[in-house]
Amino acid sequence: MFPPDHALRAPLADEVHARPPEAIQAPARASYVALLVEPDQRGRELAHITALCDRLNIDPPALGVSHFRAAFHSPGGEFRLKWERHGEFSGLTIVADGVGETPFQTVAAALLPDGWLAGLPGATVAAVHAMLLSAPEEDHLSELLDHAFGSNTVIGAEIAEGAARVFTDFRLHDGCSRFVLVDRSLTARQAGRTLQRLFEIEAYRMLALLALPIARRQSPRIVEIETALATLTDGIARGQGDDEQLLHELTRLAAEVESGLSASSFRFGACRAYFGLVMRRIGELREKRLPGVPTIDEFMSRRFTPAVDTCTTVSQRLHDLSERVAQASSLLSTRVDITRQRQNRSLLASMDRRAKLQLRLQQTVEGLSVAAICYYVAGLVGYLAKAFKAGGLRVDPDLVTGIAIPVAAAAVLLAVRRARRRIAAGERQTSEVH
Repeated sequence: MFPPDHALRAPLADEVHARPPEAIQAPARASYVALLVEPDQRGRELAHITALCDRLNIDPPALGVSHFRAAFHSPGGEFRLKWERHGEFSGLTIVADGVGETPFQTVAAALLPDGWLAGLPGATVAAVHAMLLSAPEEDHLSELLDHAFGSNTVIGAEIAEGAARVFTDFRLHDGCSRFVLVDRSLTARQAGRTLQRLFEIEAYRMLALLALPIARRQSPRIVEIETALATLTDGIARGQGDDEQLLHELTRLAAEVESGLSASSFRFGACRAYFGLVMRRIGELREKRLPGVPTIDEFMSRRFTPAVDTCTTVSQRLHDLSERVAQASSLLSTRVDITRQRQNRSLLASMDRRAKLQLRLQQTVEGLSVAAICYYVAGLVGYLAKAFKAGGLRVDPDLVTGIAIPVAAAAVLLAVRRARRRIAAGERQTSEVH
């Protein structure tokens, strides 16, 4: 009924359905790991998952896929595994039924074969264990939270319009964060989506904070560059210092600023993007405050947001520094141009003076040349008159020579004026053409 499909229509239509959450029924436990994987490690990562599938007789993922899920039967028990590849990291979720008698004593990741998880390529940036519990009595919940989080400050809220409660302390316990999700009236899909949001909050929070050490390293150097730039700008404004030395110093500062920008631009940009994702996921929880317990949004606003603001401020200061260095360079260029124009004017004035001197000298030489030419012409005429007299003609050589002198002078002067007129006419034609 329609023209042929665009080549990307099917994958783009499927994109909104990619990476769906697992349907989970309470009681259950889940583990999540976020790994920073280098591009050259992507092949090893997929091969490692394929090896697990071959070991447990499961169809492996196809080449080139970015997500995979399957149910496994291992000697330790049944579990479901979901693998997702994102831009710079990969996420691995393991889900198993039941929670055990003691909270977090048996975690879902323990069902994987020994050493398999540690063999994944990349670096762990976030690791989380979660428990999905049916609604217990309040006394039992208090005891459970004490056991799970100890004396740490518990953060939590009622979420999903009262359908569940979530608790955490955002601290590491044996290298992993912990979430306790109390199911009051969640559907299996809701429970899966909620756990996925909690895992993404932790992963994106850690990925955003990767920019914080960079910001802390950059801050002292930014202060030094700002101070040096202020000194240079003041020197330019006062007309002090050697232009070449100032330009060299500005070039050095510009190189340092651009080096800082290139080294941190990606990380700071990723920080802003991940921060937006964290706050969006928190908003999707639709938190309601529990008595005496800070919410996740409140905790993030007090602890996480200032760290992100620090990264944003450092990034903005670097960009501002780049613009200020460019403006200082422009000011120095203007100062150099003005100095150069003054030098050019002095040079042109000197050339004009030299041209006038050359003209005067030329006029003097021309007068001497007229006299010399007249002298030679008069001499030739005198010799010619003497020759005529020697041949018998009645000619007075001295009289002929005297008459020849003004005639020769007039002829030479007319020839010089005509030559000048021709040169002037040629210059006018040249100027009109240009």
